[in-house]
Amino acid sequence: MTLATQPLNTTGNAAAATDQVTDWTIDPAHTDVLFSAKHMMVTTVRGKFHDVEGTLHVDEANPTNSSAEIRIAAASLSTGNGQRDGHLRSPDFFSAEVHPTIAFRSTGIEQVGTADFRITGDLTIQDKTRPIVFDATFLGFYTGMQGTRRFGLSARTIINRKDWGLGWNVALETGGWLVGENVTIEVEIAADEAAPANTETAAS
Repeated sequence: MTLATQPLNTTGNAAAATDQVTDWTIDPAHTDVLFSAKHMMVTTVRGKFHDVEGTLHVDEANPTNSSAEIRIAAASLSTGNGQRDGHLRSPDFFSAEVHPTIAFRSTGIEQVGTADFRITGDLTIQDKTRPIVFDATFLGFYTGMQGTRRFGLSARTIINRKDWGLGWNVALETGGWLVGENVTIEVEIAADEAAPANTETAAS
């Protein structure tokens, strides 16, 4: 099955897949890396990393042969509360000054539906690397405002932050903990083709 059979975006500005292997760069202005966790066992705190970059190597005829590398600046996080953001950047959590980069490198892709994939990879936070699995949906190729090919991808996973040593917490008098251990990560990626897929090397 090729990516040409996958559903495209709903703007009507579709671009066809090719049978080539193509390289792509993440568009940080249209890419979101979101996270959320429980606060005091009840409410949910949500945040976003604003500084994201990465490259994707896409086999358009056989997407399970594709790969991705994503890098996130830990200090770029924002939850809408300056005091909380400072605490998250501190050694209690991300230790952003000592470990400025959060990294994800894919290690395998399994197609589980027409446009659905399971992406396995290594997530590195601070000096710890652990395997995780994203449930992802390919949103289609399309043509950008500048006439270049683009594609969209959404992905979601849940991790236990303690697996990466982010174990800070406070016990509540009523039972339970101030900060939930499980963190939901949601990614919405827009990527630009780094070079046209149908380029031919000119004879010298």
